[in-house]
Amino acid sequence: MDYYFISYGLTIIALLITILAQIFVDSSYKKYSKVKSERGITGAEAARYILDKNNLPNITVTKVGGYLSDHYDPTRKTIRLSNKVYSDSSVGSIAVACHECGHAIQDRDNYFFLKLRSKLIPIVNFSSSAGYIAILLGLLFGAVEFIWIGIILEIAILLFQLVTLPVEINASKRALKELDYAHLLNSKELKQAKVMLAAAALTYVASVVTILIQILRLILISSSRNDN
Repeated sequence: MDYYFISYGLTIIALLITILAQIFVDSSYKKYSKVKSERGITGAEAARYILDKNNLPNITVTKVGGYLSDHYDPTRKTIRLSNKVYSDSSVGSIAVACHECGHAIQDRDNYFFLKLRSKLIPIVNFSSSAGYIAILLGLLFGAVEFIWIGIILEIAILLFQLVTLPVEINASKRALKELDYAHLLNSKELKQAKVMLAAAALTYVASVVTILIQILRLILISSSRNDN
């Protein structure tokens, strides 16, 4: 069996999945960032309203540089919104901003998967760097044992991504629920926000698939070394 041919093929597939998922979320945001909300509130205003409504006045909302770099920092109790999301009144920006509010509400409610993901971050940070070093050493010196160490560390990253999936999906569900209850978006805009957030969720699904392919590729490489 031509393990290296299959390995390169899997690498190309993984790369295509990542690129297509990013294109999809980018195109979805660009589409709905052109749709101005009926109420005309900005992403920052929507986030502040949702936070206050959920008794979270301690959570601050600030700007951060970058494109779609929005995130919730549970250690500093801060929602950081990219410049456009912060100041824009489009359906896309409001959806993204309120998604981050969903994470803040998860934090308040001690949502299990959010807490688990936070605990896994140091392990993932170590696995990301140590895994590549182990794989590189294994390939350079033909040491299958190092490649398997890399595979184990990649599995730790896979676990993190699997935990991230319910965190992101649940945050979007909470965001849509809050947007509906608060009437920040009308029924048509709410459906558009749902499409926007579903597109964003696909990037996390793509990450899981990509890592699975990477693990399979490493197993094939290891098998090829054993056959030689």
